[in-house]
Amino acid sequence: MKKFTKMSLVAALLIGSSAFALENVKVSGDANLIYSTTDAKAGYAALSGSSDLFGKDNSAADASLNLNVSADVLSSDLVSVSAGAGYTVLSTLGLENNFVSNVIGGAHSATTGTGANYADIPPYNGAKVENASWFNEAWIAATSGKTTLKLGRMALDTPLAFTETWSIEKNTFEAAVVINQDIPDTTLVGAYVGNGNGNETFGQDAQSNVQSLKLAVGPVVNENGDFTTYGTNGAYAVGVINNSWAPLTAQAWYYDVTMAAQAYWLQADLDASSLGVEGLTLGAQYVSVDASDAYANTKASSTFAVKAGYDMKDMFAASVAYSQVSKDGKLGAANTATSTGASKLYTEAWWNYGHVTLLDTTAYNVTLTSPVNGLFDLGVYYTYADQAKATDAATPGAGDVTEFTVTAGKSFGALDLTAAFINSDYGKAADANNIVQVYATVNF
Repeated sequence: MKKFTKMSLVAALLIGSSAFALENVKVSGDANLIYSTTDAKAGYAALSGSSDLFGKDNSAADASLNLNVSADVLSSDLVSVSAGAGYTVLSTLGLENNFVSNVIGGAHSATTGTGANYADIPPYNGAKVENASWFNEAWIAATSGKTTLKLGRMALDTPLAFTETWSIEKNTFEAAVVINQDIPDTTLVGAYVGNGNGNETFGQDAQSNVQSLKLAVGPVVNENGDFTTYGTNGAYAVGVINNSWAPLTAQAWYYDVTMAAQAYWLQADLDASSLGVEGLTLGAQYVSVDASDAYANTKASSTFAVKAGYDMKDMFAASVAYSQVSKDGKLGAANTATSTGASKLYTEAWWNYGHVTLLDTTAYNVTLTSPVNGLFDLGVYYTYADQAKATDAATPGAGDVTEFTVTAGKSFGALDLTAAFINSDYGKAADANNIVQVYATVNF
């Protein structure tokens, strides 16, 4: 299973829209299996005290099945209407009874005192993990001219409110989105988000069971996929994406999470190939988050990031990035839809989310990817976050956070396989540890 968080912005906003041109029903989906193990002394089950890589209490596994269907409902010269739905099933396949003591996804519920083998250490003795299933999408969309209105449950990909796909599950939204492309080389976006099923930064925490037991390694979705009010009273977003000058893609976003925060996101990405510098890309980001509505007497935070990349076709792609978060403020530039800390900053880590966006943090990222003689796809990722002064870190002044990740992936037709090795060093906050993961995805 390929881990990807940086989807094409407009493509993700219009998920399902490609079905407009179809005359028949379109069915697609995927089946996924993830295994993760660590040599951290606390393991994944916090009180295990074990440091055995591949040991039961230090390992987690999960499987999911996603099924999507979309179809034209109406087609005329004036308007075309389509509809779609997606369904997710999350299951441990019984692995927790034999090989692992933890799950990946947060949508599971867990019941203690059942006599089961799951997580056979206090206070988890006998916890039984239940399968979970939910409709992750159920939408209807209408297009007239160059304007599309999409209503219902859907995936979104905007800078500060987006669907995360790195884990075994993905969070989605109940929203209304309008997209217009009448202005040449410009996409206008307006959205209202009423509900979400991610364990969001603002609003309710519906993951009471699994989160309290701390059995989920990669929780993104609320228990049983439940949707709750987004923020306090929903959120609004407007965006402009412009490509009038072909080498440059610029975007500007404004967010109002009602009674919680207002935010701006500005970004510009330049492909210098057309300027005579083949393979060179440059990028800049600026983010401001004012959370004074939720936290009295706080100033707005500001974050800026820059990136330079170079791509030699069929050989390698490399990039270096730098970001800085202000000392003032309360919240950084992380996804407001979940509590994972994941962000779209250029410096974001491969696995250890939530560090580069902390206040008063300086971060660096180096990424190298390469197809190795056509045998497999190699990825090398290094992220360093200086948090010695981070005012909102779990352990203020604890020091630096460093992550080094190596991945190897290969596709065999519909089957995608990826293996990852992650070394994490948290400075004075915790001992360094290693993680080994395996992702398998069958696409259909």
